[in-house]
Amino acid sequence: MMSSLKMGALKETFYISHGSPTLSIDDSLPARPFLLSFREKVYPEKPNCILVISAHWETSEPAVNVINGPNETIHDFYGFPKPMYQLKYPAPGAPELAKKVKTLLEEAGFKRVHEDKKRGLDHGAWVPLMLMYPEADIPVCQLSVQTNMDANHHYKVGRALASLKKEGVLIIGSGSATHNLRTMQGTNDTVASWALEFDNWLKESLLTGRFDK
Repeated sequence: MMSSLKMGALKETFYISHGSPTLSIDDSLPARPFLLSFREKVYPEKPNCILVISAHWETSEPAVNVINGPNETIHDFYGFPKPMYQLKYPAPGAPELAKKVKTLLEEAGFKRVHEDKKRGLDHGAWVPLMLMYPEADIPVCQLSVQTNMDANHHYKVGRALASLKKEGVLIIGSGSATHNLRTMQGTNDTVASWALEFDNWLKESLLTGRFDK
């Protein structure tokens, strides 16, 4: 019930670089112990629901997954170790949260917000969540991103949904500021100039309120 979400307002949102899908099984990756200790060291409050905006769900217009019952675990990666395809994260869907997300976006001026009643959680959602909340007992909803739109569009999406924190919803962005695995293969640890340039632009834009118009 959405009425129950009004208990326990949350103060923070988080952006998580989920890295390679092997984060789900590889203890050598630095992000893994960080996420495993998330509740203990970073954010002990337990959310009523979780909204994940994952870089691995791309649509031309905003869409939410409206799932009754457990979310399907989507193994949207190829050529990885077999055990990874056997992992499941059957967190319950959050259909009422999904409806609220749609309503808030429409009230903010987004003309079309679609409902997807079949799509589960992609690895940008379930891989970090299975480490952060391994019990899979918190309802989860996903919202898509629009790669055909600019940063201002997505900033306005975030601003429209900020009030959900007051209802105990943990909002998580999952992806990476830059992403090009092909160029990373066989290179050293030096940051690519284009990646550094974009990262600096993003930081400056957020700090100066570039999108807050």
